[in-house]
Amino acid sequence: MTHRATGRPGPVRIRLRLLLAMLLGSTLAACAGNGEAPAPAAIEGLDTLVVPAADAAPGRAWDGVVEAVRQATLAAQTSGRVAEVRRDVGDRVTEGELLVRLTAVEQQAGVEAARAQLHAADARAREADGNYARYLELSQAQYVSRSQLEQVHAARDSARAARDAARAQLANVGQQVDYTGIRAPYAGIVASRDVEPGESVGVGRTLMTVFAPDALRIEVSVPQSDAEAIRINPVASVRFHDGRSADAAGVTVFPAADAATHAVHVRIDLPALDPVPAPGSTAKVVFPAVAGAAFPRIPAAAVAVRGEVNAAYVLGDGQLALRQLRLGERSGGEVEVIAGLRPGETIAVDPVAARQALVAARRDD
Repeated sequence: MTHRATGRPGPVRIRLRLLLAMLLGSTLAACAGNGEAPAPAAIEGLDTLVVPAADAAPGRAWDGVVEAVRQATLAAQTSGRVAEVRRDVGDRVTEGELLVRLTAVEQQAGVEAARAQLHAADARAREADGNYARYLELSQAQYVSRSQLEQVHAARDSARAARDAARAQLANVGQQVDYTGIRAPYAGIVASRDVEPGESVGVGRTLMTVFAPDALRIEVSVPQSDAEAIRINPVASVRFHDGRSADAAGVTVFPAADAATHAVHVRIDLPALDPVPAPGSTAKVVFPAVAGAAFPRIPAAAVAVRGEVNAAYVLGDGQLALRQLRLGERSGGEVEVIAGLRPGETIAVDPVAARQALVAARRDD
């Protein structure tokens, strides 16, 4: 059996409409009887500041890592036991200065054995020279045959070759003795110390790292679209993690882009600095030739840290709210706000006091 539409609502729809009407009526009655819902208590007495307008950025910045142009990893070239470590991390050293000394018992014994072999080989060579000289005189007098002379000549050459090999062996083991004393390749600073006295080391074991502080640089990768502007105006300033800044001593834009990333490497030579920035530390390189984005800055102390989330307490219409921020560079006790705040907004200076005031206001509600 089929049903035809009559245009009238069914009983289910009628019941829903009645229920909605009853709920609406009760809500209006509550509003009429009690007035509007009370607003949250206003937040007062907090130290606040107005987010300033963003200053014009001096240029676009890229992150880089300080690296030494001359950095030497000193490794053991012979096996032995560490007898002495004369320098530690941070010490300044001079060129040729002894830094680490290994025991040389086995190497010295090898020198003595090689020297004895050289003496024996030298004696045999002198004897072979004398024999050849006598056979040469006898040959001229027709007392010996030519073949006998050639045999003596070959014996002399063999003895001489054995003497040369013994001399080379002595030089080799002598070099092994020299390898027990590890010296600084140039004047610099000890960056790392990897052994302690008494340790046994083998060939290739890293002992110490030294770098020259007078030649430091930073390499950054920039997009191809910005590389040409930097090439035309090769000027840069460097801001270090400790707040210091310095003008680059030189800027070199590589002629080709990286095949994998399609970015162009730029090398920034650093001037002489005191204290010396440690290789491996981070820094920001700012290129005035590339326009940079401007962001407002607020005191770093005004940022509330909740785990991995950075936020600030924003005050508006007497109400306080916690708003998540995306932060940028920190310097001079201030931090850039990339997203989350607009110039002209008011924030709490002390996040702890702001949270206490917010909790108190909610309790009063």
